[in-house]
Amino acid sequence: MSFIKFLFSKAFLRQLLIAIGILVVLVFGLLFWLKSSTNHNQKIRVPSLAKMSLDEAQIKLDELDLRFEILDSSNYNPDFPKYSIIEQIPKSGEYVKENRKIYLTLNRSGYVFLEIPEVVGKTRRQAEPTLLSMGFKIGKVSYKPYIALDEVLELRYKGKKIKPGDELQKTSVIDLVLGDGKGSLKSNLEVSDKKIKENNGGE
Repeated sequence: MSFIKFLFSKAFLRQLLIAIGILVVLVFGLLFWLKSSTNHNQKIRVPSLAKMSLDEAQIKLDELDLRFEILDSSNYNPDFPKYSIIEQIPKSGEYVKENRKIYLTLNRSGYVFLEIPEVVGKTRRQAEPTLLSMGFKIGKVSYKPYIALDEVLELRYKGKKIKPGDELQKTSVIDLVLGDGKGSLKSNLEVSDKKIKENNGGE
């Protein structure tokens, strides 16, 4: 009975009100701190950095209190200046918070160099998809006497013969020399002997 009387006493009610007041102040203080520390409702529109140099982009992002990080890339776009920005994440027009990191991809100085694959001796149906998938382009297709129709006998670039392992820039145009399916056995043997000599260094 005395405990119940204590719950309704002025001293207990006074302490209870003080405790509730302190709790309310703490809750509002915590919410205010969270709001200010997370930049609640603060939005910055990401600018377009396309074709900007890295120095220009850094100045622009510094003005908006944004950071950046460069991503490695083998991409090359001839429509963009060398070493300019060709891609960004987040994209321009999106909204982010202060101090957000923007990921940038720079344009290379040119197309990457790729090794010519081993397609001599394969059929045209096998060779063309291999070259195209690597980024090369197929140019002129010519034929010469050889018993196997459409077998790749030579690869040429700007009129010069190229061999597997040579390097050309991506998008280079490669000409194909194929068998016409009409060559005699003698001509086939001559071609085979020529290939053997080339592989042995012309001996």
